[in-house]
Amino acid sequence: MLVEHPRAVAGGSTLGSRLREPRTLAVAGVAAVLALLVGLQIVASVSGFDGPLASLARDFVGTPKSMSVPWAGLVLALVGISTRRRVIALAAAIGIDAVWVALRLIDGKPFSVGNGPTIVLAALAVVAAVRWRGRERHDALKAVALGALLVLATKVGDVWLHLTSAVRPTVLDEYALLADHALGDPAWVVGRVLDVLGPEVYAVLHWVYIELPVAAIAVAVWQLRKVVTTGQWPSHYLVRTFLVLGLVGPLFYVLFPVVGPMFAFGADGHGFQVGNFWPTVLPPLDSNPAALTFDEFTPRNCMPSMHTAWALSLFIHTRRDVDGSRAPVWMRWGGAFWLAATVTATLGFGYHYGVDLVAGAVLCLTVESALRAPERGWGGFRIRLVGFGVAVFAGLLLSYRYLAVPMAEYPVAAGAIVIGLLAAVAIAFHNTWFATAPAPAMERIATPAT
Repeated sequence: MLVEHPRAVAGGSTLGSRLREPRTLAVAGVAAVLALLVGLQIVASVSGFDGPLASLARDFVGTPKSMSVPWAGLVLALVGISTRRRVIALAAAIGIDAVWVALRLIDGKPFSVGNGPTIVLAALAVVAAVRWRGRERHDALKAVALGALLVLATKVGDVWLHLTSAVRPTVLDEYALLADHALGDPAWVVGRVLDVLGPEVYAVLHWVYIELPVAAIAVAVWQLRKVVTTGQWPSHYLVRTFLVLGLVGPLFYVLFPVVGPMFAFGADGHGFQVGNFWPTVLPPLDSNPAALTFDEFTPRNCMPSMHTAWALSLFIHTRRDVDGSRAPVWMRWGGAFWLAATVTATLGFGYHYGVDLVAGAVLCLTVESALRAPERGWGGFRIRLVGFGVAVFAGLLLSYRYLAVPMAEYPVAAGAIVIGLLAAVAIAFHNTWFATAPAPAMERIATPAT
């Protein structure tokens, strides 16, 4: 760790001024997040659905919406504090949760957990900011910020899903269905297979699907396990990719609104579906597709498949450790299992079309290429790779919308092109980042003498 004296002066510049710069950025970031939350809360209140601040308030003093996300956020925050403080924080969170569970059960309310980790996460932020100094303060606040961002991202995401159905009354599922014919209609194929495999397989896949954030936290904790002992943060880790994907990907929900086969072509369409086809019968291919009017509450969250993008990023980050060495066998197999199970679930449950998954994979590889190994800078290699990914992603979405009919009429050629483009992006990504083992890259932290 680099240590400089806070009063060292060079040409009128002090370390204190350099340290104030990231603090100023942090304050600006907090203000921006608060403004976003307040704005979304106002929109949600006017529109008549739950807002992020109301949902967050219930995490503190009511019934949390998610039982796993608050705990995942706290666990991520614990990577920045010492073992002794981790034990104290965990004990406090468990104790508070136990009290809230008992009060809810006495009051006849359903079982739920999540109050304890939310309260302790907030308390950690206050204690670290007020009482701790130097490197331990930096590490703690940075880890707490990551945990808080994970929790807040889910709150913002919930509001955004409501907004997609409010601002896009029609959906483009007929176009997606035609384009998906070029890939062999995988949602119908996998859906029928899961029907045969039975409820046990369904239960496992459903758990994997909904607990993707927990798996991501497990990988992130493994990547950040040496932060406290070394005083160094990796230059890139899974949480960064997860958050950026969550910021960028859902923007396309309003540009290409799709609800998925189980809604548009299945019994869950609430009367707005084309017919009850999924998953037993493939709908007839319509050579004159049109936008379908749909209900006001089903999210238009299919294109691109963010579960595929997040699961692929998890897979990528389980290939190697942050120092460039090969990851342990259990980590590599775990990442592969989570990707395979997530892809199977997204198709087999009727949540997505195959073309959604292809778009999600290309988006993941493009975002990961923009973020990975920041110490290598933005040379020609990165500009070409990111530009190629952006071009392929845009080309896929435009093709799904405006070339859906010829894609269905010439499925072999169209399918080969779609898969070929995905393969080209994947090969370019692998050759750039995984062909050789990179040198380890860590953030070196300058802290004032204490």
